[in-house]
Amino acid sequence: MQKKAFNIAIDGPAGAGKSTIAKMVAKKLGFIYVDTGAMYRAIALYMLRQGVDRTDEAAVSEAVKGAKITIRYQDGAQQVLLNGEDVSGLIRTEEVGNTASATSVYPAVRAHLLALQRELAASADVLMDGRDIGTCILPDADAKIFLTASARVRAMRRYKELLEKGEACNLEEIEQDIMERDARDMNREIAPLKQAADALLVDSSEMTIEQVVQAIIDAAVSKGLPAGRVQEGC
Repeated sequence: MQKKAFNIAIDGPAGAGKSTIAKMVAKKLGFIYVDTGAMYRAIALYMLRQGVDRTDEAAVSEAVKGAKITIRYQDGAQQVLLNGEDVSGLIRTEEVGNTASATSVYPAVRAHLLALQRELAASADVLMDGRDIGTCILPDADAKIFLTASARVRAMRRYKELLEKGEACNLEEIEQDIMERDARDMNREIAPLKQAADALLVDSSEMTIEQVVQAIIDAAVSKGLPAGRVQEGC
């Protein structure tokens, strides 16, 4: 009998550090990291390139049929492919993020990616992060985490990132954008952002990255993951 894959779901609002933390945890556990947000961002990039109005559900639902999103690993790094093109370095802009938040509410967009995400989870030990992994995508995930931080802390993190890249930015505007995105994600009709009943709440506002990583690993071990899976020095 084939061993059942072990799945870890990490949900949380924008700017909570889900992707950074998830990548580190996956590396320590030898899991496949599936960045669902990146998949939605890739679709958003496709919409922008096609000139599709993100508020026009019918147009988005029709256009999404032409977007094939896949994930591959090269030298241990995840690459997000849009119709065969590696767009990993093109999907992290504010414009793409806001478009992804707007278009991800449409059923046609979500259905387009759901099958691929569940197929990955059924075939391998995966760590998946997003807005509705533990509640909708992988409701039977072995370990569920809801990772959050205050809007101010998340805005400050983003502000510092943009400054380091040499981009002009305004902290108050970033915080306002984060709060608006939170409200949109939490109040959407389809798969709203919320903590699963059986998810562990981790507020990283006053935690180091290492502390957050350890908290998630401890949660997975408490749910049956062999402690021997943890790789030291990663």
